[in-house]
Amino acid sequence: MAVFNPQQLQQLQEQAKRTCGYFSKAQLSELQSQLNCSLDSLLKALLPVAASFSQAPISHFNVGAVAYDEITQSAYLGANLEFSHQALSLVVHAEQSAINNAWLNGAKEISFIAITDAPCGYCRQFMNELSTSKRLSIMLPTLDTKLTELLPSSFGPQELDNPERLLASNIVAIKSFSSDISSKLQSHLQHAYAPYSKNFAAVEICTQTHGVFYGRYAENAAYNPSLSPMQSALSQLALAGLTIEHANVVEVTLVQSEGFENQQAVTEAVLASYNANIKPKYVTAKLA
Repeated sequence: MAVFNPQQLQQLQEQAKRTCGYFSKAQLSELQSQLNCSLDSLLKALLPVAASFSQAPISHFNVGAVAYDEITQSAYLGANLEFSHQALSLVVHAEQSAINNAWLNGAKEISFIAITDAPCGYCRQFMNELSTSKRLSIMLPTLDTKLTELLPSSFGPQELDNPERLLASNIVAIKSFSSDISSKLQSHLQHAYAPYSKNFAAVEICTQTHGVFYGRYAENAAYNPSLSPMQSALSQLALAGLTIEHANVVEVTLVQSEGFENQQAVTEAVLASYNANIKPKYVTAKLA
């Protein structure tokens, strides 16, 4: 089995911090040459790097995941993220984190995903929303399998007559905003995935010294595994090795479809879990 030595793992962790867990085709090819291994073995070898970004103050159970897109031939790390003093339903699972990372970075599909531990039912349902769910390969340390084998007789978008899929959805047309927002936040809103509620939403977290982080709303046919834009953005922050407490956050902006306020409570609850004295800016978008 391919394994990186401790020095290599530390170097890869620092590299991953700079890109929020993104590895390009060229970088993966170089790493394959270093280990003289297959792509499958390389993705599994990257799992300790992914798990090193876990923030699990409640469970103390660190999980890592690596999503791979065969079209762009790129890999995206993910790790579980827990929030102290808030409902456990607000946690971000490692599989969600990796898929969200790929989605935010323009992946075309998730072809297969490597995970440090077997995915829970929640994550299996979340992955069932993907455009590749019927052929998605799941690689565990001692087992390679398919999502269809782990989630038989599944309930998904087709049961709700939804022709869209996560990573293969329509771009949202916007008519106007209640206040000015950055062009990048607008783009993330347009790429949000909310086929059931139509509550398209996105978040922008501006820091003083570490740049800007974004998140989008990703709905699920079963509703409960949906990922809020705030969770999405904070997962990216975690993959940079940061938390709200140490990132010098200066502004948080939430934009969502006009007539919806249900993402505000989640945003405020997550920020409160960090004891962050940050008053989010709320913007509404009128759909075209």
